[in-house]
Amino acid sequence: MNRAAKWAIGLGIAGGAALALAVRRDRPASEVETRRARSPSRFIDVDGLRTHYRDQGKGPLLVLLHGSNASLHTWEGWMDSLTREYRVITVDLPGQGLTGPDPKNRYTPLAEVSWLDAFVSALGLERFTLGGNSMGGGLAWRYTVVHPERVERLILVDAFGLRREEPIPFSLRLYETPVLSRVVRWTTPRFMVKRTVKSTYGDPRKVTPETVDLYVDVLLREGNREATRRRFAQKDSDPSLEERLSEIKVPTLILWGSRDEWILPKYARRFHARIPQSRLVMMEGLGHVPMEEDPHKTVAVVRDFLHQTEARVSAHPAAGLQSARQV
Repeated sequence: MNRAAKWAIGLGIAGGAALALAVRRDRPASEVETRRARSPSRFIDVDGLRTHYRDQGKGPLLVLLHGSNASLHTWEGWMDSLTREYRVITVDLPGQGLTGPDPKNRYTPLAEVSWLDAFVSALGLERFTLGGNSMGGGLAWRYTVVHPERVERLILVDAFGLRREEPIPFSLRLYETPVLSRVVRWTTPRFMVKRTVKSTYGDPRKVTPETVDLYVDVLLREGNREATRRRFAQKDSDPSLEERLSEIKVPTLILWGSRDEWILPKYARRFHARIPQSRLVMMEGLGHVPMEEDPHKTVAVVRDFLHQTEARVSAHPAAGLQSARQV
C-alpha cells in the first residue's frame, strides 16, 4: 500500500471517529419536559398532536409564534411587560419545542396554517393580534391572508416568507440536502448549536450558556430533528400567497434587527412596501431574534404599537369579517 492510500485511509478513520464523537442521541420527551415544561406550561390535543403552549395574563389577546428550531421560550423576555395589559398565548409549533413531531408529517406552510387555525379554535379564540418571528412570522402573515376574519393586528419580527435572493443560512441548508440532512439529523454537537445561536444575535456576546442549553434541549427532544429534516423536504404548497400580501388590511408592525444576517433588512422594507397599513421599526444593532437579544427595547416598541392601534381595532371590529367575505 502506497503512502497516499495510507493517508486516505487515515483521514477516513479520523473522519469516522470525529463523526462518531459528534453523534447526539435524541433526548426522551419526558426528560426534556421535566426541565422545560414548567408553570404556566399546558398541553392540548390539536388535530391529533399533543401541543405545548402557555396562556398568560388578561386583556386583549395576542398569539405569538416562534422561529425554526426554537420554542415558545423565545418570547419569555416580553411576558412580564405584556401580561400586565394583555392575554398572551405562546405555542410550540409542530415538530418543534415540546410539541414534538406531527404523526402525519404536515409541515408545508399551508398545512401549518390549517394547524394554527385548529389550535386557536381548540382554545376558543375568535379574534386576536398575531405575531411571529422568522418562520413563525411567515406563518403569521400567511394565516392573516387566509383567515383575515380572525386577525386584528399583525406583528412581524424578522419574518420569513418572501422570495430570497441569497442562500438560506448554512446550518439550515444542511437540512435541504438529502444525504447531509440524514447526517445532521444525528450529529448536532453543542458547539454547533452555540455557533448557530450566536449567528442570530447582533452581538454574539449576549448569548448565555443557559440560552444555548435551552436550544440544545428543544432540538434534541426526541423526533424534532427528524421533523426538521422532513419539514425542509416539503415544498411550499402555495407560493402565490406572497402575491396576496397587499390584502392584509390590519395594522401591521414590522420589527427588524439591523444586523440580521439570516433575513436581511431589505426584506423588512419589502414587507413594508407591500402591506398597506404597516409600520417599519429597525432595531439598531440587533440581529435575527431581537426579542431575545433585547427584550426591554423591543417590547417597548410593541407596546407602543398596540396602544396606538387600539382605537382603530376597537372602532372596526368587523373589518376582518368583511375582508373574509371578499376572498
